[in-house]
Amino acid sequence: MLNEQQIFGQTGEALSCYLLEQNGYIILEKNFKTKMGEIDIIARDKNTIVFIEVKARRTGNFGNPKYAVNWKKKKKISMAALYYLKTTNQSNAKARFDVVSIISEPSKKPQIEIIKNAFELAYG
Repeated sequence: MLNEQQIFGQTGEALSCYLLEQNGYIILEKNFKTKMGEIDIIARDKNTIVFIEVKARRTGNFGNPKYAVNWKKKKKISMAALYYLKTTNQSNAKARFDVVSIISEPSKKPQIEIIKNAFELAYG
């Protein structure tokens, strides 16, 4: 059984997928898990494979959620992305990292932003 935080996270990811598709992305994978880390959404945007981290908060009091993607998280996403590209024989594919930021305050319309090229490959 899912707790309230997990339900909020799933709702944020579903909303992100909908918005991404409305912006021309084709969803390839959701919740791609490896030993190195997890990628919330993998999509195709024209000829680019996009690895997407979804960050959702119930309030903007602690800043925009897009700033919550720290170095450690970027590294985990990067390693999982390299694994995905290698195991799907797409090592030479054009790729980028996007973040979907959601602030979903009660009784207000959610504030959603797609940040393209949010960060570079992080490793080392």
